[in-house]
Amino acid sequence: MKANINFQNNFKKISEMEGENVSFEILEYEALNGSKDVESAVMLSFMNDANIKLKQAKITLKGGSVKLEAGALSFLKGNIDIDSNMGGILGLGKKFLASKVSGETVFKPRYKGNGEIFLEPSFGHYALIFLENEEIVVDDGLFYACEDSVEVGAYMQKNLSAAFGNEGLFQTKLTGKGIVLLEIPVPESEIIKYTLNNETLKVDGNFALLRSKGVDFTVEKSSKSLLSSATSGEGFLNVFRGSGEVWVAPTQYVYNKLKFSGLSRMTNPGGSSNTKV
Repeated sequence: MKANINFQNNFKKISEMEGENVSFEILEYEALNGSKDVESAVMLSFMNDANIKLKQAKITLKGGSVKLEAGALSFLKGNIDIDSNMGGILGLGKKFLASKVSGETVFKPRYKGNGEIFLEPSFGHYALIFLENEEIVVDDGLFYACEDSVEVGAYMQKNLSAAFGNEGLFQTKLTGKGIVLLEIPVPESEIIKYTLNNETLKVDGNFALLRSKGVDFTVEKSSKSLLSSATSGEGFLNVFRGSGEVWVAPTQYVYNKLKFSGLSRMTNPGGSSNTKV
């Protein structure tokens, strides 16, 4: 006897973006009910009650091609070719250099053809972005997949002071036109997306996830004098200046404190993320 199972019945689509010959979807499992031991069942029950949902990214190719973070593939169906996208000896050398300075993996396999690609499921969060012949800089580890028309490289900070802001001298640069999938640390609904118009944004901590090309990043004292900085309790601030977009995730600090310090620290936080431990 043959059973007809609709795989999609287990999913709810929470986000999607359509390109010319490729589409990206973020799917969410309604519930996980397959535990076969008590310990896992208790954990899953707690997660369901806490509304922690398993998510999975699906990419549909219609003659198009995409680049994935190495190891991101879960499974695929259809007539899809895979190559390592090394680009010869020179290209391989550039990729090794970019990986060393930005923290990204060397190889980002290219998938081309017709069919469906499912990425590894995760309890994390995702964001879909469409680049219109532009450049953005994102935190290391956020890149997950993109259309092949988008270039993934390393961005060197213009100001050496950035080394003191926990961002490092190099970050990941995404350039071109097409869809980008990012794996973000908090739900997209908790991200504040500022559009700066020759303005300045100062952040006490490293929870700015993304900025567009027209925004410069530096690390500066919160006050003009060292004494004022010390008495204000802030010290150094991450400063974003210029015109463009900046994504800020202030709740990331809350989740980190809950994970490492528990509720007691959150009822009396006593200071900001950049000045006290």
